[in-house]
Amino acid sequence: MNTSRKAGILLHITSLPSKYGVGTLGKESYKFLDFLHDANMKIWQVLPLVPTSYGDSPYQSASSSALNYYLIDLDILNRKHLLKKEDYQNIPFSYSDDRVDYELLFQHKIPLLKVAFANFNIHNKAFQRFLKKGDYHDFALFMTLKVLHQYKPWTLWEEEYQSYSIDLEKKILKEHEHEYLFWQWTQFEFLNEWNKLHKYASKLGIEIMGDMPLYIAHDSVEVWKYPELFILDENKAPKLVAGCPPDAFSDDGQLWGNPIYNWELMKKDHYSWWNKRIDKAFELYDILRIDHFRGFDRYYAIPYGHINARNGHWEDGPKFNLFKDKLDKKIVAEDLGVIDEGVIQLMKKTKYPGMKILEFAFDEHEDNEHKPSNCKKNFVIYTGTHDNMPLYQYICDLDEWNYNIFVHSMKKECEKLHVPFKGDNNKELVETTIELAYASKANTCIIPINDLLALDGSSRMNLPSTVSKDNWSYRMKKTDLSNELKERLIYLTKHYHR
Repeated sequence: MNTSRKAGILLHITSLPSKYGVGTLGKESYKFLDFLHDANMKIWQVLPLVPTSYGDSPYQSASSSALNYYLIDLDILNRKHLLKKEDYQNIPFSYSDDRVDYELLFQHKIPLLKVAFANFNIHNKAFQRFLKKGDYHDFALFMTLKVLHQYKPWTLWEEEYQSYSIDLEKKILKEHEHEYLFWQWTQFEFLNEWNKLHKYASKLGIEIMGDMPLYIAHDSVEVWKYPELFILDENKAPKLVAGCPPDAFSDDGQLWGNPIYNWELMKKDHYSWWNKRIDKAFELYDILRIDHFRGFDRYYAIPYGHINARNGHWEDGPKFNLFKDKLDKKIVAEDLGVIDEGVIQLMKKTKYPGMKILEFAFDEHEDNEHKPSNCKKNFVIYTGTHDNMPLYQYICDLDEWNYNIFVHSMKKECEKLHVPFKGDNNKELVETTIELAYASKANTCIIPINDLLALDGSSRMNLPSTVSKDNWSYRMKKTDLSNELKERLIYLTKHYHR
């Protein structure tokens, strides 16, 4: 990572304003980039851009590298004469401006995209080159089969379709070519829109930080087509699944349910699948945050079928071996959770910046590594992540004892970093926390939009290990990007040399 001091905002594209139910790669993305530029921001951090599946989570996708067709912009398709305004203007994509309704998107947006594809010239030379390159062939084939089976998981498909073969592929491409080409086109169109947006960001001097989940869903093209890459039984059911052990926050731990990689097999071809995946990510992003980085040192494995994560065990991951030829890449390691000596050594060897979270900082322990005064340069400092309760709500929920500890600790941090303490109310405490993040030694400071706006718990992006319509559905209002917010960010960047 560049060692200059920078600041940015965490806001997923789905959370941008839009008349059509979800944030897209259209004009609101460009407006947000303009706001970032005017506010002296240098980084836009987004969540994974993969298609969402179970629970609408971008960390449970049908593909590790495909792109979320819900983010394709309808007005751009109109300008390309692939859709008419009347095709989509009166469709109810959402019942609320501050929530994404994924069920309505599924019902209405995919049929609209099929209308646009029907008006697209499939003999277009750029599209033909795209098809020949074959980057999204597996995804398009898998989605074609999903459509044939009413989008059910591949484990519920007819038996002849549950295992990949070249003969099956030939049959599907022959009998369902139009459907297959449609899913290829969604990727082609997304990339066209994304590349223009990314180019605009670069022109403004803004880097885009993407996000790579460690694990992928069992209901994915990779598990279906390449089962040997995972620890599965003879029926292709997981033997072990991923999660986190019990801790102070959860007596049961976290049971994610993703299949575990067959690291021994991957090692034999020098991790080629991972190399391709990471290279592909850097075609999209300037910086890549890798989620749950500790899992590359050791990962927590839970026997399949268990109802919680209590009875898991630790297994060795690929460790430094996977990253020894990637030390020049701009990778941010999400090094939160159970951190032991192995993870510490992996971080030292890679020299990737880790993460510090101020929501964890203000306690009685002077050596708390999340305290801004303890943060060193090679880190990205946050008030919270997409998995945390928004800071304002977190403070509101503290009991009197812990609230007093929080405020006392914050005052001491303000003294150490020469930050004026403002704490007449909880929103001022949020402001002070943000200023402490800016004042820290961390080279990079990124604040989630809901903390910048001091929003309550209804703006929480995700509550881990739960499935809810409240997860992944938060959307901001057009009026949130105010001049007042812009001026405050300009002050912070100038005052703290970011």
